[in-house]
Amino acid sequence: MKIFKLLMSLSLVLVMAACGKADVNAVKDKNDKIQVIATYSIIYDIVKNVGGNRVEVHTLAPVGSNPHEYDPLPKDVQLTTDADVVFYNGLNLEGGNSWFEKLLLTAGKTGIEAPVFRLSEGVEPKHLTSKGKESEEDPHAWLDVRNGIKYAENVKNGLIKVDPEHADVYEKNAKEYILKLEKLHQEAVKRFSEIPGEQRLLITSEGAFKYFSEAYDFEAAYIWEINAENQGSPEQVKTVVDFIRSKKDPVLFVETSLDPRSMEMVSNETGVPIYGKIFTDSIGKPGEDGDTYIKMMEWNIDIILSGLTGK
Repeated sequence: MKIFKLLMSLSLVLVMAACGKADVNAVKDKNDKIQVIATYSIIYDIVKNVGGNRVEVHTLAPVGSNPHEYDPLPKDVQLTTDADVVFYNGLNLEGGNSWFEKLLLTAGKTGIEAPVFRLSEGVEPKHLTSKGKESEEDPHAWLDVRNGIKYAENVKNGLIKVDPEHADVYEKNAKEYILKLEKLHQEAVKRFSEIPGEQRLLITSEGAFKYFSEAYDFEAAYIWEINAENQGSPEQVKTVVDFIRSKKDPVLFVETSLDPRSMEMVSNETGVPIYGKIFTDSIGKPGEDGDTYIKMMEWNIDIILSGLTGK
């Protein structure tokens, strides 16, 4: 596999890095920024909000990409080796090809005392429903803003653990950020209450909206359940097409981080147009719509409400 070749090719680089790392840490003082690795862009943004000017953050899966299956680059291995702290989602998001586990092993970030923190800690996991996958967890917890609050709290706790001298900074930033998230969740509940019950149907490419649907009272439908190699198969397309034809005035959405062709096929088969794009696995690119976690969720609320009510 490609990641094995990558890790083997980096062995010499990492040996050299390990030799020099002690000297780097020796000169680090309390005013240096904490070097943070986030596995994907939503975590990246939450860390930036909680860490403020105390952190410098690198996201492994780039903005706009799909973090389920990622092949670390040489720079990712080096940055992870040098990082003060690593934040990841868990719930099987980083499980594809075991890339994250191998990255941590290569970077020397394993063991009980390693500064590696799972941000879904405390989230009640939902499981997949596809045959043979019932024991696997659905990773998309952040689409329920209440879980986003838990992520922010876990970021705060992790940063305090690695940088206790600045605990007051992280406490203050987290408090302010969580207040914004609480307001966002309350607004989502209020605005979605405008949608009649029979119209609360969310049809997407990936089945990423289990947490969202429970939080905001939707029925979710999709072409495939979770991003993997088998996406948009003829059987999957036929199943969702039959489902759509059984509903009155359904609305289709496509995710910003996914290839739209499968949903375009469904649209062509059913005659139902794709209403718009929504965010799931990534924030938007800097300066564009949805370029923070809060903005991506605000965008989703707006576009779903508009698509289902015409307002």
